Amino acid sequence: MRQTELHLSEEDRLVVDQIRSKGSHQAREVNRAHVLAALDRGVPEAQIMAVLGLGRTAVWRTRAAYLQGGVELAVFDVARTGRPRQYDTDDEARVTALACSAPPAGRQRWTMVELERAARQEPGMGSVSRETVRRMLKKTISSPGAS
Repeated sequence: MRQTELHLSEEDRLVVDQIRSKGSHQAREVNRAHVLAALDRGVPEAQIMAVLGLGRTAVWRTRAAYLQGGVELAVFDVARTGRPRQYDTDDEARVTALACSAPPAGRQRWTMVELERAARQEPGMGSVSRETVRRMLKKTISSPGAS
């Protein structure tokens, strides 16, 4: 199978060389930059795959992404949308404040079940689960009920 030629522009070659030589980049980004540099020098795909430990599709996708959108698309990961956060930092702060407040009457400290019930009484948090409350509190250095 004949390899499709790839020629980087001088500007793109500089960007690729900077990514390969310095800075803090993810390993995937550095590998893709190595692939582009090797393809630019005419190194066979089999040798690129053997040296970098990549599969054929990784080389093909890197080449295709460069031909489609340049170095930015080929080297760097495209931002993914993902699921938006259901509770923002204000909600987390309210749960943390609730955990730091006085426990319910007749109790010495908050339990996760009681924190969940109290958090559900807060506006906008009617469907919060016990696990979500636990994860919110785990982000802080506080311990619920311990003072």
